[in-house]
Amino acid sequence: MSKNIVKIGVLTSGGDSPGMNAAIRSVVRTCAFHKIECIGIYRGYQGMIEGDFKEMGPRSVNNIVNKGGTILKSARSAEFRTPEGRKKAFDKLKEAEIDALVVIGGDGTFTGAEIFNAEYHFPVMGIPGTIDNDIFGTSHTLGYDTALNTVVEVIDKIRDTASSHNRLFFVEVMGRDAGHIALNAGIGAGAEEILIPEEDLGLERLLESLQKSKASGKSSSIVVVSEGDKIGKSVFELKDYVEEHMPEYDVRVSVLGHMQRGGSPSCFDRVLASRLGVKAVESLLEGKSNFMVGILNDKIELTPLEQAIKGESEIDLELVRVSDIMST
Repeated sequence: MSKNIVKIGVLTSGGDSPGMNAAIRSVVRTCAFHKIECIGIYRGYQGMIEGDFKEMGPRSVNNIVNKGGTILKSARSAEFRTPEGRKKAFDKLKEAEIDALVVIGGDGTFTGAEIFNAEYHFPVMGIPGTIDNDIFGTSHTLGYDTALNTVVEVIDKIRDTASSHNRLFFVEVMGRDAGHIALNAGIGAGAEEILIPEEDLGLERLLESLQKSKASGKSSSIVVVSEGDKIGKSVFELKDYVEEHMPEYDVRVSVLGHMQRGGSPSCFDRVLASRLGVKAVESLLEGKSNFMVGILNDKIELTPLEQAIKGESEIDLELVRVSDIMST
């Protein structure tokens, strides 16, 4: 164990995701287990600049494992993107005698941590928290599993009304740059078509597929659309196109939006958060820095932050094939 680290700071940054609180709890309790102090940093990097710190012990994280969001709050910080802002943050950490950082968030959070580490050689460890699952070096990010379950539950409800009224629903889910939520939730909810940024289906093929579904006797259809899909400028443009070419369909759009980010984390996300928190703290105590902790083949592994940021999280092509077969 590193003798230099006696106080670790923990923060959440960027978009919130279910499981962040469970990760905070894990970091705090792992610090207590190893008899070192833990400091909660409120409002991400902005709170670091302003010295918005609070000492945390095992009892301060009671009853949060089941809560969505983040008790440490989250904020984006334009000031931290400047050398002056990072200098202020470093001074505040030194003033509080914090020796290392655990940052929970996505690629923006990790980019900030990596730059900070390069400038000040300050020990940092990242935990991936984003529902999009778009971070390289981990099969699952915190919140992804919960978001999938939320989306499937909502689509099941939408299907009830689609069937009752012979409607076609376009359901837009989060995933600006990656279609993981759309692909997995679409298969899980039995969607007729799934539109993702990685696979350009094209308007003609979409229409052909819907016409085939209609001809096979389907009176209602669900099309799951990732918000980053490249077919139309928006999901509403897709609706207009289909209405124009298939007037027999009553077309509706449902944009799920931020409801996907909320809610109590699934058991999978709670367990994952607990494992990642332990590994993050213990890796820092072993003298490691500038890594992200992730899960690969059910083992907790370290990936250099630079690789986690720049590497591409690839879509599972086997799942794409499964999706095509299921929509027959």
